[in-house]
Amino acid sequence: MASPMYRQIAEDLRAQIESKELSPGQQLRTELELREHYGASRNTVRDAIKLLTTLGLVETKPGQGTFVVRKIDPHVTMLTTDPKTGPGGDITQHSGVGQVVISSDPQVEIQKATPSVAEALRIAEGSQVVSRHQKRHIDGTPWSMQTTFYPMGFVLKGADRLIQADDIVPGTVSYLADTLGLRQIGYRDWIKVRTPDATEANFFNLPLDGRVSLYEIFRTGFDQTGTPMRLTVSVYPTDRNQFIVNVGDVPNLNITS
Repeated sequence: MASPMYRQIAEDLRAQIESKELSPGQQLRTELELREHYGASRNTVRDAIKLLTTLGLVETKPGQGTFVVRKIDPHVTMLTTDPKTGPGGDITQHSGVGQVVISSDPQVEIQKATPSVAEALRIAEGSQVVSRHQKRHIDGTPWSMQTTFYPMGFVLKGADRLIQADDIVPGTVSYLADTLGLRQIGYRDWIKVRTPDATEANFFNLPLDGRVSLYEIFRTGFDQTGTPMRLTVSVYPTDRNQFIVNVGDVPNLNITS
């Protein structure tokens, strides 16, 4: 039995995309041109485009047309580090050479702890916390958003650089160890997947239909007494990110893809 006409059209366009006859970013024929080219009805052409959209091969921009999706080389993030010396956020590696990673200046705020932040830090809901938010680009492509929360008590005890809108070198973990004697002895990562909100979709240039999800990683760091000392929430689009977790004595990985 022959495939439905819309599937035949979709497969033909898919073959053109995979062979690079239709290159990334190129606009497809208009709906009318596709109808005339394939001798198909409007609904049949629309069903074919809908299938290609579901497969992540094309995207329709209102008022502009339908375009071949530009695939982004994945950025590989190493989630596991030395818990005692690792930085406040994450450790990243990438397969490319000479790539430029740019992080925005920290956006610092004093907030009341939400229920989820309070639970992670084991503090009372509504307690004041310091949040430090940064956005990161790689070669101009938006890659991640990251917010770290610290109890306001750290600032009151002398760690006042937490409320300064500057990078803390060599990292907040080392800074808190030197300033307050808090040694991070471990951390827990909790990874979830969800759809982006409007702000995230706009920053990452994601389609508004939610077909590209986000990884959301909640990293809670613990000091030498087992008390949570920070909560880092990192958000990564699934279309341009991969992750590696090492456990035990494993050889170094030469990332090539």
